[in-house]
Amino acid sequence: MGFHILSTSPARKWLGFVAAVWVQAISGNNYTFSNYSDALKSLMSLTQLQLNNLSVAKDVGKAFGIFAGIASDRLPTPAILLIGSIEGFIGYGVQWLVVSGRIQPLPYWVMCIFLCMGGNSTTWMNTAILVTCIRNFRKNRGPVSGILKGYVGLSTAIFTDICSALFANDPSSFLLLLAVIPFVVCFTAVLFLREIPPSSTSAEEQDEVKYFGIINAVAVCIAVYLLAFDISGPHGTVSSQLFAAILLILLASPLFIPMYLMTKSFIRSNSVNLDFEGNNIATVPLLAGQIVEKEDVGVVVKKEVATVPMIGEDHTIFEAMRTVDFWILFFSFLCGVGTGLAVMNNLGQMGLAMGYVDVSILVSFTSIWGFFGRILSGSASEYFIKKAAIPRPVWNAASQILMAIGYILMAMAMPGSLYIGSIVVGICYGVRLAVTVPTASELFGLKYYGLIYNVLILNLPLGSFLFSGLLAGLLYDAQATKTASGGNTCIGAHCYRLVFIVMAIACIIGFGLDVLLSIRTRSLYSKIYASRKSKKSAVLA
Repeated sequence: MGFHILSTSPARKWLGFVAAVWVQAISGNNYTFSNYSDALKSLMSLTQLQLNNLSVAKDVGKAFGIFAGIASDRLPTPAILLIGSIEGFIGYGVQWLVVSGRIQPLPYWVMCIFLCMGGNSTTWMNTAILVTCIRNFRKNRGPVSGILKGYVGLSTAIFTDICSALFANDPSSFLLLLAVIPFVVCFTAVLFLREIPPSSTSAEEQDEVKYFGIINAVAVCIAVYLLAFDISGPHGTVSSQLFAAILLILLASPLFIPMYLMTKSFIRSNSVNLDFEGNNIATVPLLAGQIVEKEDVGVVVKKEVATVPMIGEDHTIFEAMRTVDFWILFFSFLCGVGTGLAVMNNLGQMGLAMGYVDVSILVSFTSIWGFFGRILSGSASEYFIKKAAIPRPVWNAASQILMAIGYILMAMAMPGSLYIGSIVVGICYGVRLAVTVPTASELFGLKYYGLIYNVLILNLPLGSFLFSGLLAGLLYDAQATKTASGGNTCIGAHCYRLVFIVMAIACIIGFGLDVLLSIRTRSLYSKIYASRKSKKSAVLA
């Protein structure tokens, strides 16, 4: 009986969320390709196009995330996490064996398979985390998405800085971290992450907002701490080890919340606890798309009468794909994340072409500022829905036009422009990911959200193929000269100038699509605003 109460208590729900944060903090390994791509290029004597196609193979792994989406409605969360952790261990483990020289370089197509496995592993982790946490905290989808996606953004900087501090940026050590750490963290999360009934009272909702604020503050501290490490120059052995120890303490600090709630529950009388938990379990269902509110009763009645759901109701993936709004969201997402991935996958080569000595700091900048974009846009978009009914896609539109400006700055190749551009792209890419996640759940419901989310992120491999594999790879090779080893190289601002211009145009198109979606969804967000306002008035009355 004691375990049953704990499993549905707020303490268990927040313990699961902290475990989810840890998983996200180590699941951004797909964005770290630039940290070891040069080692693969020289070891395998690849051209830039061949190297870019390896990065595309990594991103193609996300295309198979559709299986994680299907599994999310059929398998428990722990099983989905285990699949992702084992697949990542194999995918990155084999890459480590090759780069460390423990085995001979594998054939090109075999390496593509293992990079694909590494890329696919994160879709299982992200699906398990996002679907479970958004269902557990469905009244605060924006902050949940912002925090979780924010830590994904930070994970690149966490891996990069720890490797820099402890292993002097050694590519083989970096790949070993990518293989082992996610495997261990996911096995830990399996013990705690479960679907728990969502908050049912206004007091619980207010507590959620307060605790999310604390986790946001901790995340900002981690981001600033990582940024300070990056810009403070070379570090000695002792200071680097101290940095790593403090970073681990900061990552563990959100545990304060479930520990505090657990202490509170022990202080309360057992009889009150049993009565409350029993009622909570009896009245709050765990069906994916079910929210115990008056609006949901109306939705059920409508679905019995009409065969086509309205925007804002639960859609199957086929019903969603028959709507114009789905495809507007899909293609605007492609313009944002596709171009952003092209920069992240090629940042190492871009830095070398433009004469930057240390390209790892560019990777960290993109990661850290991507975190700020994710975490701030998640909370800000939620706040302005509650206060002014501003549609969430407005934030995507703003990020697209700012990203276009960033690409124009990169194309101009002024001193320091790649630093500024990597920061702008990081912020806007973060906004795009954090805002699209709750937007999809608001437009098409939570019942089939796992599959809908994974269909949307097909844009990651598609965008990587179009903008990184084809656009950046072909245009770079057209400017490059052959090397003695059989590869090629290009030095100068001209190497990527046309790439940046084309990507700026794509972002302007994405901006137009996001403005259109904002106009089309005004009525939906007005209804969400009116519903929340009426409930707040009822509580105050």
